[in-house]
Amino acid sequence: MKKSLSAHLPDRCYIATALLCFCTFISGIVYAQDSILLIRKGANLTKISDQFKFTEGPAADRKGNVYFTDQPNNTIWRYDTKGKLTLFMSGAGRSNGLFIDKKGNLISCADENNELWQISTSKATKVLASGYGNKRLNGPNDLWIHPNGNIYFTDPFYKRDYWKRSEQEQRGMYVFVYNFKTKTIAPVDTTLQRPNGIVGSRDGKQLFVADIAGNKTYRYDVSPNGSLTNKQLFVNQGSDGMTIDRAGNIYLTGKGITVYNAAGNKITNIPVPANWTANVCFSGKNNDVLFITASESIFTLQMKVKGN
Repeated sequence: MKKSLSAHLPDRCYIATALLCFCTFISGIVYAQDSILLIRKGANLTKISDQFKFTEGPAADRKGNVYFTDQPNNTIWRYDTKGKLTLFMSGAGRSNGLFIDKKGNLISCADENNELWQISTSKATKVLASGYGNKRLNGPNDLWIHPNGNIYFTDPFYKRDYWKRSEQEQRGMYVFVYNFKTKTIAPVDTTLQRPNGIVGSRDGKQLFVADIAGNKTYRYDVSPNGSLTNKQLFVNQGSDGMTIDRAGNIYLTGKGITVYNAAGNKITNIPVPANWTANVCFSGKNNDVLFITASESIFTLQMKVKGN
């Protein structure tokens, strides 16, 4: 996930009760011919809102409701399957990437104090990890939860203006795994320049990690003990956040959304009218709505395919 904008208070107050969004259909966007394999016929990219500072970290619960972050404003928002936008949490630890575990807890890359958080449905917070080797984490950025409960997360260093420290403590920018049973973390790849987006396959056998500085995305096999093996270059493109559909297609972000099939062949690019497309996930009652966080806005797009 890209470095967010400088932290400051919202320009105006937003009503924190449930609101029915007034959506804008984006006209003039022409999809590539190959997009017909993914996007429902006649579907339009729909802007839900542009009231934020920098949106990130979308994650859908089992019902298809989406939680996402506005990191500069230190908030987490909820967009439900009925189109209602609600402020879920303020004082969110500068949460960036999110994922939802089997119990319905939000797992958050909370980089205000360089931590990995668990946030319950009642908004109670618990720190899962804050350091490795007696040194503070760089700033957990994005994450994916394996079917067995282990949490894989990226830890790049993006200096924040709300930090009191200025120097990186870890020797590098690593990919870590949080072991669900032992409650400890360990690095699983220490070779990337700046790992960022991360997502895994439905069966938990493969992991994809974007090196945004190296402009590459890699594929790994996930071993039963949690380590990563058989690292292979997936595509010569980095990414901010990323997602995967049930066909194994990978969705990379940045300049719109670029979709690759499981073999690493480009299918299409979905244009998004924003300076930067930060992240994406599948959502909705049928898990077939692409939810997109892009700069100050959030968008949806009805798909043919379903999320992983």
